Amino acid sequence: MPPALQPADVYDARCLRFAEERDTLARESNRISNVRLLVFTTAVACSGWALWSEMIVIGVAAMLLLAGFVLLVVRHRRLDRARRRAEGLHGINAEAHKRLDRAWASLPLRHTVSADSSHPYATDLDLFGRASLFQLLESVVTRMGERVLSHWLLAPAPPATVRERQVGVAELAPLIELRQELAWRGRPFAEAGPDPDPFLDWAESDPWLTRRRGLLWAARINPPLLWLALAAELVGVTPVPIWPLFVGINLLLGWALVGPSARTLARVAAVEGHLGAYANALELLASASFDAPVLRRLQARLNADGLAAPAQIRRLQRLTALAFPSSSMLYAAVQVVTLWDIHVLAALERWQAAVGPRARDWLTVLGEAEAIAALAVLAHDHPDWAFPEFDSAADAIEASGLGHPLLSTAARVVNDVTIGPPGTFLLVTGSNMSGKSTLLRAVGVNVVLAGAGGPVCAARLRLPPVRLWTSMRIQDSLERGVSFFMAELERLKQVVDASRANGRVGAGAELRLLYLLDEILQGTNSAERQVAARRIIRRLIDEGAIGAVSTHDLALADAGPLAPAGQAVHFTEQVSDDGGGPRMSFDYKLRPGIATTTNALRLMELVGLPSE
Repeated sequence: MPPALQPADVYDARCLRFAEERDTLARESNRISNVRLLVFTTAVACSGWALWSEMIVIGVAAMLLLAGFVLLVVRHRRLDRARRRAEGLHGINAEAHKRLDRAWASLPLRHTVSADSSHPYATDLDLFGRASLFQLLESVVTRMGERVLSHWLLAPAPPATVRERQVGVAELAPLIELRQELAWRGRPFAEAGPDPDPFLDWAESDPWLTRRRGLLWAARINPPLLWLALAAELVGVTPVPIWPLFVGINLLLGWALVGPSARTLARVAAVEGHLGAYANALELLASASFDAPVLRRLQARLNADGLAAPAQIRRLQRLTALAFPSSSMLYAAVQVVTLWDIHVLAALERWQAAVGPRARDWLTVLGEAEAIAALAVLAHDHPDWAFPEFDSAADAIEASGLGHPLLSTAARVVNDVTIGPPGTFLLVTGSNMSGKSTLLRAVGVNVVLAGAGGPVCAARLRLPPVRLWTSMRIQDSLERGVSFFMAELERLKQVVDASRANGRVGAGAELRLLYLLDEILQGTNSAERQVAARRIIRRLIDEGAIGAVSTHDLALADAGPLAPAGQAVHFTEQVSDDGGGPRMSFDYKLRPGIATTTNALRLMELVGLPSE
């Protein structure tokens, strides 16, 4: 049996395949375009010849040529759609390869979601923005996909839900054709999809026009009466023109109804261009064959009560396309003589009454499927990553071969890490740039992935259900008049308060608090920092929380009540001199015990600053 292709090789092969398909289709499309022009020109010439010569045979030939032209137009459109699909799938695979290499600068940043700075961990762990966890997972293409995935990252799911998602992720991981087809169908345009909330708010609201049945029937009856009056005037049936009366009634109805109709149509039209994409993506999901319970439940929601989501979304798209564009020069005239938008709104409200309340759930299904598929991309791209094991009986986080998911495979260094049990904390020491902060973030990001239901960058990860809090990137605030030190104190109080709330639940608490503190209380002198840091860590320990603290302060836990609780590990550096001056390197490997070296003065020498 031949060895399986590496993910990079898979993406390279698919890029080549779709590039060749795109180029072949482009050549065929250009050929058909030239033939179209030739056939149309010949048809016009034959039509002119037939009219001049009155030869029936030439006229028949012209009609056949025009029919051929129509067929060529249809064929050309199909070729163009296929070419765009090949181009889109080529781009998806090219992006996937860049994502695999962590080539952040050349990856598009599409997502619009972000987290508040007060969130327990989002800012510290780079969940959003450039070179973030979300950008690593940014194969989601719809706004609902963005929202679902961001919610999963910001709020861990219960262990039972996580295990169900893991089964779905594992099933989708090898189905690269399905996953990429879903991504292509959900992204018909280069720009991000529109915000569906205005449309969904309308879909879930009560119909406006159908409750005004008198006005609705007047709008239905008056335009035909206007046309009858015009016909009667033209044939001389009426002695005096009465059609202006109906025009006036139409103007009054338009004044009462066209404005509200236009506002409603605008809310639906905002998503019109993407309705076809939603329907295509939902159709793919509905027709796929799945074994994972979470995926089968998503499919069931698309066909609840006999309403097939793809068909209903397509019906809405057709109805929305009937609206007359308000930018047209004929808009006012068409509305006066037909009240067209009112009739379109009535048809939309029939859809709204029958289907509207289900629309949000259908789009949420699409978002959840995209989120599972995004996590499945990680599982496909990193077959050596493991699915974490949540164990309510566990009292510590135990990780083997744990690394930072946002680093490339070439740059990543993995370590074995244990945090816990309660009554202890992991004390991470080491010199500057040695890897302390990266280790804490590696733990945090992997815990976030675990809580979302995805694979983690580790050979093995066992953990209890946890609530994660971090204090790593504290900033002062001129707007609030808060110094760096005060901002850090406020953050640490939030962590302590969270641990206290967790502690009040007692031994049967479903979630254990996990804290990750990086170089805390840097904004004060070292003597006070030691006292304050010890008090904060002692409080967290007393509340039953587990966590890790990184510090340059080698004496933080060498005496007093923290000494028996601190489980010390450290990073170190290697200094060499090849004749051109000192050289410093790091292996980023975790070692037991307290660090025995510092490197601040050596770093000053390396950058050319005086150290004496």
